[in-house]
Amino acid sequence: MKKNIVWLASYPKSGNTWTRIFLANYLSNAETPVPINEVTRYGMGDAITKTYEMVARQKIDPRDIPLTLRLRDKVLRGISGNNADVNLVKTHNTCKAARGIELIPPRYTKSAIYIIRNPLDMVLSYARHYNLTPEQAAEAICHKDNALMPDATTVVSFLGTWSDHVRSWTRKHPFPVLVLRYEDILADPEAEFTKVIEHFGMNVDVERLRRAIRFASFKEVKKQEESSGFIERPAASESFFTKGGSGHWKDDLDPELAAQIRAANHATMKYHGYLDE
Repeated sequence: MKKNIVWLASYPKSGNTWTRIFLANYLSNAETPVPINEVTRYGMGDAITKTYEMVARQKIDPRDIPLTLRLRDKVLRGISGNNADVNLVKTHNTCKAARGIELIPPRYTKSAIYIIRNPLDMVLSYARHYNLTPEQAAEAICHKDNALMPDATTVVSFLGTWSDHVRSWTRKHPFPVLVLRYEDILADPEAEFTKVIEHFGMNVDVERLRRAIRFASFKEVKKQEESSGFIERPAASESFFTKGGSGHWKDDLDPELAAQIRAANHATMKYHGYLDE
């Protein structure tokens, strides 16, 4: 069986969706933006209940975490088994085992792209997205057992703390991992998204690259969400695309919460350049 899964991984609200929308537009090479509700055609997620039901050949209760963990290998084998050169798969899972089950098996993995975002900004988006207070979100991203709990359409995703998640993906692996910072993509999208295209072994067409960046811009995707909605928006959230950008924490995050997050994630934040801001 081919090792053909390329993981697009991140802690939630760190730029995963932005990168997928860029890739969809680059790969389609269309003259108009790919509708955001069609982005799943260019890469699927690893937590979609329907795919677990397909391999189980019956309806399942996604809240049955032991069952979905047992089915995970069959889901990934099914993705890899289409014999494509690349299968892009979005994940928020940590690159570790959960309850003895390997979440990101090297036997199916070709490579990974991992996106990091300053947790001081990420926590505010996380709170809005999951309808939490900033205090609840700060506690969640600093808790070793943090997870995205299952609902009718998704199975569990195991996160752990922000630092644990980052370290799990950025340590040495038997497959290549391209590590990007959300803030660097914002500052120079051409340079950073060039790395993404080259990671897939493709030649970069500069005109096509710039057009895909425009079509994936916050202004464009926000306009699409306002006119057509976005299927990935949680029911509890007013919108999926809220602010974008970086540095909002300086005005919007309580200094005590900022200090709490820094204290819990000091070493990892320092390593990735987030204590100099």
